[in-house]
Parts: sequence; structure tokens; C-alpha cells
Amino acid sequence: MQSWAAPALPTLPHDPAPAPLRLHSSSVRDLVDVAPNGTARLYVCGITPYDATHLGHAATYLAFDTLVRVWRDRGLQVDYVQNVTDIDDPLLERATRDGVDWVGLAEQQTDLFREDMVALRVVPPNHYVGAVEAMDEIAQAVVQLIDAGVAYTVEDDVYFSVAAAPHFGEVSGLDPATMLALSAERGGDPERPGKKDPLDALLWKAERPDDPAWDSPLGRGRPGWHVECAAIALNRLGGSIDVQGGGSDLVFPHHEHSAVEAEAITGQWPFAKAYVHAGMVGLDGEKMSKSRGNLVFVSQLRRDGVDPMAVRLALLSEHYRADREWTPATLARAQERQHAWREAIDRPTGPNGRDVLAEVRAALSDDLDTPGALAAVDRWAERSGEDANAPELVRDVVDALLGVGLR
Repeated sequence: MQSWAAPALPTLPHDPAPAPLRLHSSSVRDLVDVAPNGTARLYVCGITPYDATHLGHAATYLAFDTLVRVWRDRGLQVDYVQNVTDIDDPLLERATRDGVDWVGLAEQQTDLFREDMVALRVVPPNHYVGAVEAMDEIAQAVVQLIDAGVAYTVEDDVYFSVAAAPHFGEVSGLDPATMLALSAERGGDPERPGKKDPLDALLWKAERPDDPAWDSPLGRGRPGWHVECAAIALNRLGGSIDVQGGGSDLVFPHHEHSAVEAEAITGQWPFAKAYVHAGMVGLDGEKMSKSRGNLVFVSQLRRDGVDPMAVRLALLSEHYRADREWTPATLARAQERQHAWREAIDRPTGPNGRDVLAEVRAALSDDLDTPGALAAVDRWAERSGEDANAPELVRDVVDALLGVGLR
């Protein structure tokens, strides 16, 4: 699957002794040092393409885009994988509701997502992989789990047994009652008869009438959600990666299950050295979600004439882990900031540009503190100075590290 065109990134002056990069990992509930050796390996869960790209999506992918930019600024290669869950129950339900072909709907929404990512200047993943094109490798992962003795059948469906996973529960740290509630809410089937444990996750769904299905060693069917990501990540990044990312609603059950399924295949733990999760974006006091229908779409803002760089600034103005509200005032403040920065870089001179570079780098090293980074640029823009090189350097800093083009 094609990803999208990459923005050009300016090269910044070398930092010979960068501060340690610390990120909050859900699995330890604290900050951890993230120090890849030469190549940083990142897997971020992608969209299910039936309503793309709302601001919740955008906030998540901007958070991990910031991480990619920080790593690249440190001279690291970044091996970045993102999936597209282009076959799943919500997609089929939306297609049925609207009376359209599910394949066409998935292609249309994926194309729209790509356009939005280009507009927001998001660095594309090295590997952009749809579940449909990875069907053979996902089925093979399920075969491996069966061979390892950690999977079983209910009728003709295949389930993963959490009893066979010694580290199950470590990613989320949740108690069983909360896990059960979230499983029911987020696509699981805890009440299905015949399961050994209500929290056991579907690996392979046998063909149903009028349901898409693929040939496999397991019979015709299609995969469960969690094993999809485990297989795609393992086959491109190996058995232990630096960061697995996504929205905070993926901590359980998705990242919990994909981690232990990956471990059962490889024998390695942890699957990710850090599990990094972005907060939710709300509107009118409610989480922005498809089920509630309270979505603000990047594409609609663009059609309304809103500069995508103002959208980017608005979303970066809150810490990536924070749940936040989207309001007209949020966008208005971002537009004011964008105007002030453009005026400042158009001046012939400014305060020392190296200072703001150091401040932005320091802020982003501290759990991707984009509000702190933006504040550093604000302070620079508000002052006068005699450095003739500063405006161009600050423009490059804002471009390379924050992804905001001011040209």
C-alpha cells in the first residue's frame, strides 16, 4: 500500500550531547529513557478507514510525527510501520449502512487520510500496510500460535488463551473487572459461550454468509484485530521494538493483546520497550468519536479555508498525553500564534536563534513537550535582537522539529 509524499526536512546544527529522550510508557506508568541504537523502530496503529481524518486521529499521528522528527534530528534512522485495518466489523457496518461497497469505502477514506497527512506535513511511515494485503502473513501468525499451544477453537473460530500469557495485564495494569468492561465496549466478545476465559481474544473468524473471507491454512475467514498488528509489526521490525504507539483507547484490549500474542510467537518480552499513548480530543464535553457523531474532520477544516499549519499548531498546543477539548478558541489562538511567528521570521534580525533551538530540543526531549516548545518560539518572536541568522534558523527549527511550515 502506498503511503504519502514526504515533506522536506531542514537540517539543523548538530547537537553533540543531546539530552536523554524520555517518554511516558503506559506499561510502567512513568517516564522511561528511550535510546535506540542506530535505528529507531516504531509501530503506530493506523486507521480503520470508514471516517477519516477527524481531529482525534490527527492529534495521535502528530504526536508520533513529533517523535520521528526528534529521532531524525538526533541522527537516527527511523524504521516506522503503520497499518490500515481495511477489513473489520465497523467498516463493514458503515458500508452496509450507507449502501456502498466496503472496498471502495476503505479506499476512499484511506485516500482522504493520505491527503490530510500531506496537508499536515506528517512524515510518512516506511511501511504502510493494509490488513487485506497482509492476509497471508497474519494467517501464518495464527498458525504459529496454534502450533505453540496458546490458541484453541470455538466452533470454527480461533482464540488466543490469555492463561498461556504470563505477562498478560502488564501493558495496561488494569484489574479484571475493568478489562471485561473495556473488552465488551471495544470490540471484544467476553460473553461468548465456549471461551476458556472471557478475555480470550479472537485470532481468526471463520467465514460467515455474506461476510468477506480469504483462503488460508485455517480455512476461509478473516483475522482478529490484535493479531493483525502483531504480525505486521513482527514481520517488518523484528521481535522487540522501541515504541508502540496509538491513542489511549488502544491500551486495552488492543495493545495488551497484540503484545502477548507477539511474545507467544517470538518468545521475547517486552514486545515494545515503551508503550506511548496519545490523549483523546473532545467536543462539547464528550470524547470525539464515530459512535457519538461529534467529529471535526481535517478535510472539512481545509475545505473551509483553514490553513493546515494552524490546525497543526492548535493540536500541538496541548501535551500529546492530555485529553483536550477542541473549540473555536483553540483554533483562533493557533492562528494568532501562526501570524506572530510569520511576522517574526520576516524581520531582518532577531534574538539568538541557537538559544531557541536548544530550548525546543530540551522541551521535546521531555516527553515530547510541544506546549513548552511552542512557548520557547513565542518568547523568541516577542523579543528583538541583532542576530541576522536567527529568523532563518528559527524558521528551520519550527519546520524540522514541530512540522510547521512558515514559508
